Amino acid sequence: QVQLVESGGGLVQPGGSLRLSCAASGSIVSIASMGWYRQAPGKQRELVARITWGGSRTYNDSVKGRFTISRGNAKNTVYLQMNTLKVEDTGVYYCNGETAWGTALGSWGQGTQVTVSS
Repeated sequence: QVQLVESGGGLVQPGGSLRLSCAASGSIVSIASMGWYRQAPGKQRELVARITWGGSRTYNDSVKGRFTISRGNAKNTVYLQMNTLKVEDTGVYYCNGETAWGTALGSWGQGTQVTVSS
């Protein structure tokens, strides 16, 4: 099984920045893409950003221009640079991925809490 561990969340004021990290470990899997998702209290989980192993990036319209997803130098790592944070960005952020055969990379982990508040 693939384990997914997120880190880097915290409390930040509006306009501030955070950098989230995700590391996948465990069984070797052919990865097609990895992405960041978030879930606000009482709301559905939504895709924030995704990057394919070919380097193509997509973003939720609400974060476009403010967030940047990137792959790390270490194998099976991905980052999310979050700038100009807004209160509505608050939520638990999760990472996951898509395998080459179209399945989820792993089960949802604990995520990392991002709280944007003055």
